[in-house]
Amino acid sequence: MRVLLLLSFLALSISPTQAQIQDTIVHPEFNKKINFKSIEGDFNIEKPSIITRVIPIALIASGVLMSTSDFEKSLQTDLRNTVGNDFYTTVDDYTRYAPIVQLYAADILGAKSKNHWFDQTKNLALSLALANVTSTLLKKEVYKLRPGGGTNANSFPSGHTTTAFATASVFYEEFKGSNPWLANSGYLFAAATGTLRMMNNAHYLSDVLVGAGIGILSARLVYQFDNLIKWNPFKKSKGYAFAPQFMEEGFGFYFTRIF
Repeated sequence: MRVLLLLSFLALSISPTQAQIQDTIVHPEFNKKINFKSIEGDFNIEKPSIITRVIPIALIASGVLMSTSDFEKSLQTDLRNTVGNDFYTTVDDYTRYAPIVQLYAADILGAKSKNHWFDQTKNLALSLALANVTSTLLKKEVYKLRPGGGTNANSFPSGHTTTAFATASVFYEEFKGSNPWLANSGYLFAAATGTLRMMNNAHYLSDVLVGAGIGILSARLVYQFDNLIKWNPFKKSKGYAFAPQFMEEGFGFYFTRIF
Protein backbone atom coordinates (compact mmCIF):
# COMPACT_ATOMS: atom_id res chain seq x y z
CA MET A 1 0.00 0.00 0.00
CA ARG A 2 2.90 2.35 0.80
CA VAL A 3 4.47 1.80 -2.60
CA LEU A 4 1.07 2.28 -4.30
CA LEU A 5 0.57 5.67 -2.63
CA LEU A 6 4.04 6.83 -3.61
CA LEU A 7 3.70 5.64 -7.21
CA SER A 8 0.32 7.38 -7.51
CA PHE A 9 1.86 10.60 -6.26
CA LEU A 10 4.73 10.31 -8.73
CA ALA A 11 2.38 9.55 -11.61
CA LEU A 12 0.40 12.71 -10.94
CA SER A 13 3.59 14.77 -10.97
CA ILE A 14 4.83 13.32 -14.25
CA SER A 15 1.92 12.68 -16.60
CA PRO A 16 0.57 16.21 -17.27
CA THR A 17 3.86 17.40 -18.69
CA GLN A 18 3.95 14.76 -21.39
CA ALA A 19 0.92 16.02 -23.31
CA GLN A 20 1.42 18.37 -26.26
CA ILE A 21 -1.14 20.27 -28.31
CA GLN A 22 -0.65 20.68 -32.05
CA ASP A 23 -0.40 24.23 -33.35
CA THR A 24 -2.91 23.58 -36.14
CA ILE A 25 -5.71 21.16 -37.01
CA VAL A 26 -7.11 20.64 -40.50
CA HIS A 27 -10.92 20.62 -40.57
CA PRO A 28 -11.98 17.47 -42.53
CA GLU A 29 -15.01 19.10 -44.21
CA PHE A 30 -13.66 22.52 -45.18
CA ASN A 31 -10.00 21.55 -45.54
CA LYS A 32 -9.13 24.61 -43.48
CA LYS A 33 -6.43 24.92 -40.86
CA ILE A 34 -7.45 26.12 -37.42
CA ASN A 35 -4.66 27.84 -35.47
CA PHE A 36 -4.51 27.22 -31.74
CA LYS A 37 -1.39 29.26 -30.99
CA SER A 38 -3.51 32.19 -29.86
CA ILE A 39 -4.97 30.19 -26.99
CA GLU A 40 -1.86 28.19 -26.18
CA GLY A 41 -0.94 30.42 -23.25
CA ASP A 42 -4.23 29.75 -21.49
CA PHE A 43 -3.50 26.03 -21.29
CA ASN A 44 0.26 26.14 -20.94
CA ILE A 45 1.71 23.73 -18.37
CA GLU A 46 5.27 24.54 -17.38
CA LYS A 47 7.86 21.81 -17.93
CA PRO A 48 9.64 20.87 -14.68
CA SER A 49 13.39 21.35 -14.30
CA ILE A 50 15.76 18.61 -13.15
CA ILE A 51 15.61 19.76 -9.52
CA THR A 52 11.84 19.35 -9.47
CA ARG A 53 11.70 16.04 -11.35
CA VAL A 54 14.75 13.77 -11.07
CA ILE A 55 15.99 14.82 -7.64
CA PRO A 56 12.73 14.36 -5.66
CA ILE A 57 12.01 11.02 -7.34
CA ALA A 58 15.53 9.86 -6.46
CA LEU A 59 15.05 11.04 -2.86
CA ILE A 60 11.80 9.12 -2.47
CA ALA A 61 13.12 5.97 -4.15
CA SER A 62 16.28 6.01 -2.01
CA GLY A 63 14.26 6.51 1.15
CA VAL A 64 11.83 3.66 0.37
CA LEU A 65 14.69 1.26 -0.37
CA MET A 66 16.65 2.32 2.70
CA SER A 67 13.81 2.28 5.22
CA THR A 68 14.27 -0.15 8.16
CA SER A 69 17.65 -1.28 6.75
CA ASP A 70 20.62 -2.09 8.97
CA PHE A 71 22.53 0.70 7.24
CA GLU A 72 20.23 3.49 8.34
CA LYS A 73 19.98 2.11 11.88
CA SER A 74 23.77 2.00 12.11
CA LEU A 75 24.02 5.50 10.64
CA GLN A 76 21.55 6.85 13.20
CA THR A 77 23.48 5.24 16.05
CA ASP A 78 26.77 6.70 14.80
CA LEU A 79 25.21 10.15 14.41
CA ARG A 80 23.86 10.15 17.96
CA ASN A 81 27.21 8.98 19.30
CA THR A 82 28.86 11.88 17.48
CA VAL A 83 26.54 14.65 18.73
CA GLY A 84 25.89 13.04 22.10
CA ASN A 85 22.89 11.09 23.33
CA ASP A 86 21.70 14.10 25.32
CA PHE A 87 21.62 16.38 22.30
CA TYR A 88 18.31 18.11 21.69
CA THR A 89 17.31 21.37 20.03
CA THR A 90 14.08 23.05 18.94
CA VAL A 91 15.75 24.99 16.11
CA ASP A 92 14.21 22.62 13.54
CA ASP A 93 10.74 23.77 14.65
CA TYR A 94 11.61 27.16 13.13
CA THR A 95 13.96 26.39 10.24
CA ARG A 96 11.14 24.57 8.44
CA TYR A 97 9.36 27.92 8.11
CA ALA A 98 12.47 29.99 7.28
CA PRO A 99 11.84 29.93 3.49
CA ILE A 100 8.45 31.58 4.13
CA VAL A 101 10.21 34.45 5.88
CA GLN A 102 12.63 34.63 2.96
CA LEU A 103 9.73 34.73 0.51
CA TYR A 104 7.92 37.71 2.00
CA ALA A 105 11.14 39.49 2.98
CA ALA A 106 12.26 39.30 -0.65
CA ASP A 107 8.90 40.73 -1.72
CA ILE A 108 9.20 43.61 0.75
CA LEU A 109 12.75 44.36 -0.40
CA GLY A 110 11.60 44.50 -4.02
CA ALA A 111 13.12 41.31 -5.42
CA LYS A 112 11.50 40.27 -8.69
CA SER A 113 9.28 37.23 -8.22
CA LYS A 114 7.24 35.09 -10.57
CA ASN A 115 3.87 35.87 -8.99
CA HIS A 116 1.90 38.47 -7.05
CA TRP A 117 1.97 38.02 -3.24
CA PHE A 118 -1.60 36.68 -3.23
CA ASP A 119 -0.70 34.01 -5.79
CA GLN A 120 2.42 33.19 -3.78
CA THR A 121 0.32 32.72 -0.66
CA LYS A 122 -2.25 30.64 -2.50
CA ASN A 123 0.43 28.36 -3.96
CA LEU A 124 2.16 28.13 -0.60
CA ALA A 125 -1.04 27.07 1.15
CA LEU A 126 -1.88 24.49 -1.53
CA SER A 127 1.67 23.09 -1.50
CA LEU A 128 1.70 22.72 2.28
CA ALA A 129 -1.75 21.14 2.29
CA LEU A 130 -0.83 18.59 -0.39
CA ALA A 131 2.54 17.80 1.21
CA ASN A 132 1.21 17.40 4.74
CA VAL A 133 -1.83 15.34 3.73
CA THR A 134 0.45 12.97 1.81
CA SER A 135 2.90 12.81 4.72
CA THR A 136 0.15 12.15 7.26
CA LEU A 137 -1.41 9.37 5.18
CA LEU A 138 1.96 7.67 4.82
CA LYS A 139 2.68 7.97 8.55
CA LYS A 140 -0.56 6.13 9.35
CA GLU A 141 -0.06 3.53 6.62
CA VAL A 142 3.60 2.69 7.25
CA TYR A 143 3.47 2.84 11.07
CA LYS A 144 7.22 2.99 11.60
CA LEU A 145 8.72 3.45 15.07
CA ARG A 146 10.93 6.46 15.71
CA PRO A 147 14.62 5.88 16.45
CA GLY A 148 14.28 7.30 19.98
CA GLY A 149 12.29 4.28 21.11
CA GLY A 150 8.86 4.20 22.69
CA THR A 151 5.55 3.46 20.98
CA ASN A 152 5.33 6.57 18.79
CA ALA A 153 5.04 4.90 15.37
CA ASN A 154 4.80 7.88 13.02
CA SER A 155 8.40 8.21 11.88
CA PHE A 156 7.99 7.70 8.12
CA PRO A 157 8.16 10.25 6.57
CA SER A 158 9.42 13.28 8.50
CA GLY A 159 6.68 15.92 8.72
CA HIS A 160 9.14 18.69 9.60
CA THR A 161 11.26 17.86 6.55
CA THR A 162 8.20 17.63 4.31
CA THR A 163 7.11 21.11 5.38
CA ALA A 164 10.62 22.53 5.07
CA PHE A 165 11.13 21.32 1.49
CA ALA A 166 7.62 22.34 0.45
CA THR A 167 8.22 25.92 1.63
CA ALA A 168 11.73 25.95 0.15
CA SER A 169 10.36 24.74 -3.19
CA VAL A 170 7.72 27.47 -3.30
CA PHE A 171 10.47 30.02 -2.64
CA TYR A 172 12.55 28.41 -5.38
CA GLU A 173 9.71 28.50 -7.90
CA GLU A 174 9.09 32.20 -7.25
CA PHE A 175 12.67 33.42 -7.69
CA LYS A 176 14.45 30.84 -9.87
CA GLY A 177 13.94 33.00 -12.98
CA SER A 178 15.21 36.27 -11.52
CA ASN A 179 17.76 35.24 -8.88
CA PRO A 180 18.83 31.55 -8.85
CA TRP A 181 21.20 32.02 -5.91
CA LEU A 182 18.43 33.49 -3.79
CA ALA A 183 15.95 30.87 -4.98
CA ASN A 184 18.16 27.95 -3.95
CA SER A 185 19.05 29.42 -0.55
CA GLY A 186 15.80 28.14 0.94
CA TYR A 187 17.02 24.58 0.49
CA LEU A 188 19.83 25.27 2.98
CA PHE A 189 17.22 25.74 5.71
CA ALA A 190 15.32 22.69 4.49
CA ALA A 191 18.44 20.51 4.55
CA ALA A 192 19.30 21.84 8.01
CA THR A 193 15.81 20.90 9.20
CA GLY A 194 16.17 17.31 8.00
CA THR A 195 19.64 17.00 9.52
CA LEU A 196 18.45 18.35 12.87
CA ARG A 197 15.55 15.87 12.91
CA MET A 198 18.10 13.07 12.72
CA MET A 199 20.38 14.70 15.28
CA ASN A 200 17.40 15.00 17.63
CA ASN A 201 16.87 11.25 17.21
CA ALA A 202 13.36 11.92 15.92
CA HIS A 203 13.80 10.42 12.44
CA TYR A 204 15.93 8.08 10.36
CA LEU A 205 17.62 9.10 7.11
CA SER A 206 14.92 7.40 4.99
CA ASP A 207 12.21 9.43 6.76
CA VAL A 208 14.03 12.63 5.89
CA LEU A 209 14.70 11.67 2.27
CA VAL A 210 11.09 10.75 1.54
CA GLY A 211 9.82 13.86 3.32
CA ALA A 212 12.11 16.02 1.20
CA GLY A 213 10.91 14.38 -2.01
CA ILE A 214 7.25 14.78 -1.09
CA GLY A 215 7.76 18.44 -0.23
CA ILE A 216 9.46 19.24 -3.54
CA LEU A 217 6.94 17.31 -5.65
CA SER A 218 3.97 18.88 -3.88
CA ALA A 219 5.12 22.39 -4.74
CA ARG A 220 5.98 21.27 -8.28
CA LEU A 221 2.46 19.93 -8.80
CA VAL A 222 0.88 23.19 -7.63
CA TYR A 223 3.08 25.31 -9.89
CA GLN A 224 2.60 22.89 -12.77
CA PHE A 225 -1.09 23.79 -12.78
CA ASP A 226 -0.55 27.41 -11.78
CA ASN A 227 -2.20 28.71 -14.95
CA LEU A 228 -5.43 26.92 -14.07
CA ILE A 229 -5.81 28.62 -10.66
CA LYS A 230 -4.98 32.23 -11.50
CA TRP A 231 -7.82 33.79 -9.47
CA ASN A 232 -6.49 36.87 -7.65
CA PRO A 233 -8.84 39.57 -6.25
CA PHE A 234 -5.94 41.78 -5.10
CA LYS A 235 -3.85 42.00 -8.26
CA LYS A 236 -5.08 45.49 -9.15
CA SER A 237 -5.70 46.67 -5.59
CA LYS A 238 -3.41 48.86 -3.51
CA GLY A 239 -3.12 49.59 0.20
CA TYR A 240 -2.93 46.01 1.44
CA ALA A 241 -0.28 44.79 3.87
CA PHE A 242 0.50 41.12 4.29
CA ALA A 243 3.09 39.20 6.32
CA PRO A 244 3.54 35.77 7.96
CA GLN A 245 3.05 35.40 11.71
CA PHE A 246 4.83 32.67 13.68
CA MET A 247 3.72 31.06 16.94
CA GLU A 248 4.87 28.10 19.03
CA GLU A 249 2.15 25.80 17.69
CA GLY A 250 2.57 26.83 14.04
CA PHE A 251 2.27 29.81 11.77
CA GLY A 252 -0.37 32.07 10.31
CA PHE A 253 -0.70 35.25 8.26
CA TYR A 254 -1.16 38.89 9.19
CA PHE A 255 -3.34 40.87 6.79
CA THR A 256 -4.38 44.55 6.95
CA ARG A 257 -6.13 47.07 4.72
CA ILE A 258 -4.89 50.67 4.71
CA PHE A 259 -7.59 53.28 4.00
